[in-house]
Amino acid sequence: MRPNPEERGMKILTVVGARPQFIKAAMVSRAIARRAAARGASPGLDEILVHTGQHYDENMSQVFFDQLRIPEPQYNLGIGSGRHGEMTGRMLAEIENLLIHERPDWVLVYGDTNSTLAGALAAAKLHIPVAHVEAGLRSFNRQMPEEVNRVLTDHMARLLLCPTRAAIENLRREGIERGVFQVGDVMYDAALTFGALAEQQSTILATLELEPKAYLLSTVHRAENTDDPYRLRGILSAFAQIATSEIPVVLPLHPRTRSCIKQFGLDPVLQANSQVRVIPPVPFLDMVMLEKHARTILTDSGGVQKEAYFHGVPCVTLREETEWVETVAAGWNTLAGAAEEAIVQAVARNRPGTMIEDYGDGTAAETVLDRLLESASSY
Repeated sequence: MRPNPEERGMKILTVVGARPQFIKAAMVSRAIARRAAARGASPGLDEILVHTGQHYDENMSQVFFDQLRIPEPQYNLGIGSGRHGEMTGRMLAEIENLLIHERPDWVLVYGDTNSTLAGALAAAKLHIPVAHVEAGLRSFNRQMPEEVNRVLTDHMARLLLCPTRAAIENLRREGIERGVFQVGDVMYDAALTFGALAEQQSTILATLELEPKAYLLSTVHRAENTDDPYRLRGILSAFAQIATSEIPVVLPLHPRTRSCIKQFGLDPVLQANSQVRVIPPVPFLDMVMLEKHARTILTDSGGVQKEAYFHGVPCVTLREETEWVETVAAGWNTLAGAAEEAIVQAVARNRPGTMIEDYGDGTAAETVLDRLLESASSY
């Protein structure tokens, strides 16, 4: 058995590739920093943060890191747009070089992006143990690249850190039972931390002249919706039907979605109702503020579905399935797909649901670190 990592020190290399992953990783990074400070002159507890550059986000400037008080990555690989295979292959090669150079004890990955898969695969081939935060989530839709990424990552991971009991059951059905732990949800940690920060710093409601609970918030970015002109038309038509002068629909428009609207000639649909208020993508704390005070959120984002629950806001999901099945079971989330009338009806009947206990008490990041330290001594 290896020496206790509390006695010998430990190096963790964290791989992230998109803004939501930075938010999640920020919680664990803070836990690592607190634990390292508490250890003082004891053997080090170090984290190397690697950003693959998978998603270029102009809101991820210096202001992003300063506002959220999170560490900047030590490495930025600058691997941006490209086909899935090309992108993942370039990340794999670059991460492998970093792993050989840094020689970490663990590689820590989050969620379901190409960066997640590349980090896990590079580590597995070098026999470096992988820890996967948000392990066990399943939409059961293999047409989604994210589903393929998360399934493959789970089958390579040595430590599977699950947010819910449903995630643990998904892994059990796939024959994965060793190294599986329910730790709660680091996104809930982030919602508590950054929700309070948004209230202090964001002025977005005043800027947009919005009253709390007097608007709907929507996000649309998934390829299954943006790349299908019929689905995209149905979603935009629903927004136009729902929006009123009393309850406008606020739509921070993703550049990919804007491009598809133009490509498919759907600008007239988007512009049919002036109460569909299209705005540019907003900085993270402004988005948190918009989420917290919306009457209802309409989204195809997995993360935003759950953030809606964390902020006590009913959600309508613009997909036919979700990884966050407990939000549906508890009555907070309605799966509406992309059909216009289904979306309109879902908004009309959407109401707050009941409490979900699985997500924990806001200390998931500390539990993730505990599991890493405990598991390190077993290998």
